[in-house]
Amino acid sequence: MSDEIRLVGLRVTGHHGVFEHERRDGQPFIVDCTLGTDTTAAASQDDLSQTVDYGDLAERLAEVIGGEPVDLIETLAHRLLDIALSYDRVLWAEIVVHKPQAPIARQFADVAVRVRRERS
Repeated sequence: MSDEIRLVGLRVTGHHGVFEHERRDGQPFIVDCTLGTDTTAAASQDDLSQTVDYGDLAERLAEVIGGEPVDLIETLAHRLLDIALSYDRVLWAEIVVHKPQAPIARQFADVAVRVRRERS
């Protein structure tokens, strides 16, 4: 069992997708990140160095979302998951990448990919 730190609704414009117009024009990507960790030391010592700095996490995730384009949101999700798992105190991480303006001819609310991994 572990505690969780959640960053929900990180919205960044990215240029990911298989179509030329997606790469050219960009679109919003919304990311949710959940980290499994133990917050006991941070809480008892009231010390940021004993936990994950979610401000730093948000910046690192945003750099990837707004950075080098990839074809698939699956690829993007795995790159973001690698960042989340790079924090020493993280036991497991889950990333959800939402692509609400995906090029689908039908009306839809959202397209999302969820990936979850434990530290190996």
